[in-house]
Amino acid sequence: AVRLRVREALGAREPAGEVKVQGWVRSVRSQKEVLFLHINDGSSLENLQVVADPSLENRDLTFGSAVEVQGKLVKSPHRMQNMELKAETIHVVGPCDTWSFPLKMRERHPLEYVRQFPHLRCRNKTLGSLLRIRSEATAAIHSFFQENGYVHIHTPIITSNDCEGAGELFQIEMSNEARESAEKTHFFNVPAFLTVSGQLHLEVMAGAFTHVFTFGPTFRAENSQSRRHLAEFYMVEAELSFTESLQDVMQVMEDLFKTATNTVLSKCPCDVELFHKYIAPAQKPENFLVIPFIVILKRFFFFSCRISYNEAVEILKQASQTFTFKPEWGCDLQTEHEKYLVKHCGEVPVFVINYPYNLKPFYMRDNEDGPQHTVAAVDLLVPGIGELCGGSLREERLPFLESRLQRLGLADAYQWYLDLRKFGSVPHGGFGMGFERYLQCILGVDNIKDVIPFPRFSHSCLL
Repeated sequence: AVRLRVREALGAREPAGEVKVQGWVRSVRSQKEVLFLHINDGSSLENLQVVADPSLENRDLTFGSAVEVQGKLVKSPHRMQNMELKAETIHVVGPCDTWSFPLKMRERHPLEYVRQFPHLRCRNKTLGSLLRIRSEATAAIHSFFQENGYVHIHTPIITSNDCEGAGELFQIEMSNEARESAEKTHFFNVPAFLTVSGQLHLEVMAGAFTHVFTFGPTFRAENSQSRRHLAEFYMVEAELSFTESLQDVMQVMEDLFKTATNTVLSKCPCDVELFHKYIAPAQKPENFLVIPFIVILKRFFFFSCRISYNEAVEILKQASQTFTFKPEWGCDLQTEHEKYLVKHCGEVPVFVINYPYNLKPFYMRDNEDGPQHTVAAVDLLVPGIGELCGGSLREERLPFLESRLQRLGLADAYQWYLDLRKFGSVPHGGFGMGFERYLQCILGVDNIKDVIPFPRFSHSCLL
């Protein structure tokens, strides 16, 4: 028998004899003359209907059980499905105790309930859709960069660099037994941490490759259990050499967002529709999939709004809304500020550029703009989320960089970074995008812990 995945069986155009489908039972209904099963193997939101003789039923054939069905693929008489499987044999590979199984047949469990079972939540219909979308989005991002000539770099997970300078790092240490038996020195001879960004390593590579990117796990030791924070998350980061314009960086941000989202919408329409029907019915633009895709793309991906940090602060100061954090020039924009700016600009993505010099890390390019003193930095704010991407032109001028590192007391630690400016330095820039925030943006998911496969550091369970 030819093995078919559920997605392949549902998409078949012609009947086929002697096929085999393996998966898990989503529903079972036994009638006097016929037995109906719906099975799914994770390849599709839709289930494959199996029609069988009631004699093939046994006590282990229950909701949640793993089965292998062999038979003929035939045209279905029902309008809602193209094909169904007429079973000749049904083998229960793994039974399921439905009484103790926390997920129940034909019940739409809220995400709050499913979070209690991180080891089983992938079997939930909604979370299954999320993981398929996440997979397609990952492939789309890689495809975008590769098709545009970027070289993929695997940046280190263990590093001695604190790229963001915020100090929210997980430090790497040996176990107690190893530490007791070793000399009182660092394992790598210097303090080592889990990375918060691959940017500095990408800048090294940008001295030999004009376009590079990385896509991998990053870690932040921010002590927060809010709906917005993760200890482990994925970052998409890119560096572009030979660019002197912040507009070039912004254009790549925009193109990446548009291309990846268009791919997700075209390859996972049913999965996306599930979220906008049951999870985020108020997602902007209105009902995402009700209007034809081409109209949605023109409306949703309209990056026309660009304001400076100065303009943003003035807008916030004049707002009738009362903020928890009072907007002041020289202070960072909070999430409440970012969401207001997006709303003020018509619920479209907003680029905020030219932040105060003292507000941003040492590597951002000085605009040399007098008393205001800003750097060529940009944040992309999107509806419902706030900041999605952050980027800048990098300071390629050695005297400027040396002066700033000396003032910060970092000249010795970043001598290697200064070397990059001594040997063939070029104007360059780059950005980073939080992958989980991106998924939140296109799906309308409120809790960021619902878009990760394993919520290991959520408050509910340590898997």
